[in-house]
Amino acid sequence: AAVAMFTGKANCPYYAKAELLADYLQTNLPSFRVHKITQHPDKWEQWLHDICETNGWEHRQCPIIWRELLDRGGKGQLLGGLNDFLEYVQQYYGITSMMLSEEMLHIAEENLQTYLEIVKEDEEIKSLIKPMQIWITSASVPICYHLIPLLANGEVFGMTTEISIHLLDTDQFKEILHGIVMEAEDMAFPLLRSISEHTNIDQAFIDADIIIVLDDVLLNLEVQSRENYIREVSEICQVYAPLIEKNAKSEVKVISSGKTFANLKATMLMTYGPSIRPENIIAIATSWESAAKAMLARKLNMSTAGVKDVIVWGNISGSNYIDLSHAKLYGYDCAIWGPPIFQRHLLNMIYDSDWIHSELQSAESTLGSRVSRCTGMLPAHAVATVLRYWYQGSPSEEIISVGILSEGQFCIPEGIIFSMPVRFQNGNWEVVTELEINETTLEVLGRLSRELVQEKLVALKEINEMHPYEAEEDST
Repeated sequence: AAVAMFTGKANCPYYAKAELLADYLQTNLPSFRVHKITQHPDKWEQWLHDICETNGWEHRQCPIIWRELLDRGGKGQLLGGLNDFLEYVQQYYGITSMMLSEEMLHIAEENLQTYLEIVKEDEEIKSLIKPMQIWITSASVPICYHLIPLLANGEVFGMTTEISIHLLDTDQFKEILHGIVMEAEDMAFPLLRSISEHTNIDQAFIDADIIIVLDDVLLNLEVQSRENYIREVSEICQVYAPLIEKNAKSEVKVISSGKTFANLKATMLMTYGPSIRPENIIAIATSWESAAKAMLARKLNMSTAGVKDVIVWGNISGSNYIDLSHAKLYGYDCAIWGPPIFQRHLLNMIYDSDWIHSELQSAESTLGSRVSRCTGMLPAHAVATVLRYWYQGSPSEEIISVGILSEGQFCIPEGIIFSMPVRFQNGNWEVVTELEINETTLEVLGRLSRELVQEKLVALKEINEMHPYEAEEDST
């Protein structure tokens, strides 16, 4: 017993002619059996090289056809290409294919479209079977403890997406990681396929779809200089970025969070990981945004859900600006009422500019104090919220603040991670560039930009001191 093996490029007209003739033979000759392997055009050359090398064949054309003897084992018997197959069929079965060239091209085009549809369906099925791989660094911190239930309850990625969570930290926190793993397993989340602890940095980020970077440095400027802390951040990212490039999936999404240097961590990951897609590295500003909305709702004695479009500009874990010039109120209890879509400008409802400055916008604001003291629920909620928007889309027309790589929007210098307003849709984000920015805000953005540029220059200086030749190449 033997089977004829047919392999060719999905868009190859000669393969189309060979497989159609083979189908005819299999239908009309009970002893003639066929197995077809269609290859993507981009992968054909490598596949052909490998199969020929394995079997000791010399063949460079499309298609390649051979016979495999099922009851004898061993390597197959090479028949050759299309012309060899036509000659073989004519000699043994007295059958000739009369397919015209135009018909061959038409079938080849159909073959390619069918092949691409099958590949897409297979990928969708595999995505349902294989869980989403989520890695969390510095996973012993309280943020991670609060984040795991938010990721595993189905609201972030949808109720049909299973996830696997990987907790990464150093050996000294192994017991904490073990306790988190056991507790998460005991909660028996239906969508949590697995949760595991990792302390071997060389194995970090394998097959990662999402990486959440929670690493912080213990900032105490009385102990050492800011430049030394920047060096610590650079060293962390210098370890992570090459591992992400090596081990993670090509479309991996990287989220920088934490209480210190959120923007800088994202910048350094881009610097040390140039093959990571820049649009897939973001820093989380939602803690500031949601806390500001809560303070405003308390001031106005209304529901937090009605406060929209509060913008956080600048350095998320440093100098930033809470911009209320575009903020709106929905469902606000006042003299004028309207349907649910009726909105009021927030600044028309709060006349106390001193309160806004002292509570929200100053360097020593109450808002800053509240956010800096939050170590668990608030930042975990912020990460989960942004991930949900990234995968399922943000509310229609609503503005979300995210730290992203500037491309010169709003006169912000290029090349720095800067928090600015975006919208999420179809798995991507776009900057809300149509906003009109007043002169006061532009002046603030200029000051914040200079601070972030200086921070980046200091980091690059540290890189240069550690690796002068590499830094020189990077800068060029």
